[in-house]
Amino acid sequence: MASASFRFLRPFAREPAPVRRVLYARGLRAFADGFVSLLLPLHLLALGLSPFQVGAIATATLFGSGALTLVVGLGANRLGVRLLLMAAAGLMGATGLGFAALTSFWPLLVVAIVGTLNPSSGDVSVFLPLEHAVLARAVGDRERTTAFARYSLTGALAAAAGALFAGAPQAAAAALGVDVGEVYPWMFVLYALLGLAAGAIYRGLPEATAERTAPAAPLAQSRRIVYLLASLFSLDAFGGGFIVQSLLALWLYQKFHLSIAAAGTIFFWTGVLSALSYLVAARIAKGIGLVNTMVFTHLPSNVLLMMMPFASELHWVIVLLLARSALSQMDVPTRSSYVMAVVTPSERAAAASMTSVPRSLASAASPVLAGYLLGLSSFGWPLVVAGSVKIGYDLLLLATFRAVRPPEESAPPP
Repeated sequence: MASASFRFLRPFAREPAPVRRVLYARGLRAFADGFVSLLLPLHLLALGLSPFQVGAIATATLFGSGALTLVVGLGANRLGVRLLLMAAAGLMGATGLGFAALTSFWPLLVVAIVGTLNPSSGDVSVFLPLEHAVLARAVGDRERTTAFARYSLTGALAAAAGALFAGAPQAAAAALGVDVGEVYPWMFVLYALLGLAAGAIYRGLPEATAERTAPAAPLAQSRRIVYLLASLFSLDAFGGGFIVQSLLALWLYQKFHLSIAAAGTIFFWTGVLSALSYLVAARIAKGIGLVNTMVFTHLPSNVLLMMMPFASELHWVIVLLLARSALSQMDVPTRSSYVMAVVTPSERAAAASMTSVPRSLASAASPVLAGYLLGLSSFGWPLVVAGSVKIGYDLLLLATFRAVRPPEESAPPP
């Protein structure tokens, strides 16, 4: 049983070709997101922007990603997933170059809206529904949750390594004898290059990945359940927007005067713990079900989140943050698997998009509010608000979907 539950630890070479390429590209993108999410507030503050403007740019990135993801999801059946993934990778390259070259608030805001920059430790970008569709098509029902757990594990470990790498500008500036602000733009150039490398990987996806699935409307038979899930996910995302990694790092910078190297180390370990949680998420789901796993791991993590502002010492904040990280992301692979399970195969790309878009759009409303609150006080009100909203989401999800089971939970094993 244990070996079956941890099959996602097997070498990448044994995975189907589409899954293998998605995992490689996901790792590159997550590494880039890991260092950019921590460097973004420092880079913007070094340019003379205020905490409120930092929050506004974080809001713009999430709003733009949501709008673009909606468009992409609706057109996935017509244009093909491979072509759209390559186009998104090209846009990632352009986004990095834009943030490296521009220095004023309004031009940066425009690039944030139309680009792919991710201020969060999780993936909220246009890539997400497209990669989900590839994974769901490449594996069977009983392998689906394991595939999504492995996908999440790859992203979490790469993002953790990226967070640790966020200390590189400080070391480079010391070695070159320049101000660290002069090094930050080069990190966005690296972000662009990693995006282009991901595009080269997507180019090798098999032709079948780009085939049209069905001439029907993107969402038809599964529309009601997808809209219900999207509504609940939007509530969770609104709460999560208060604590995207860029703003959580900004709170730590302000309250405890952390260096970027110290913050990178902290977020490296939170990422590692999140990754380790994926190792058990799939196994727990096999025992208690996808919905129960999502709720009963998420609830205690949100209680821990609300406790952080009341801890006056940094070491207690770190303890709470690490404990929360061991629980808070178990719902990620299970949520993705659940959405893919309760819709028809031809609607999967559209369903992934329609459940991802509200997460981006709803979370886009809160970073600017969090930035405003952090500009008023270093107490950590965004963390209290986030935990309260996310607990409400957990309870509503359990009440609404506990009885809606995916095929592998409804049918006896073969």
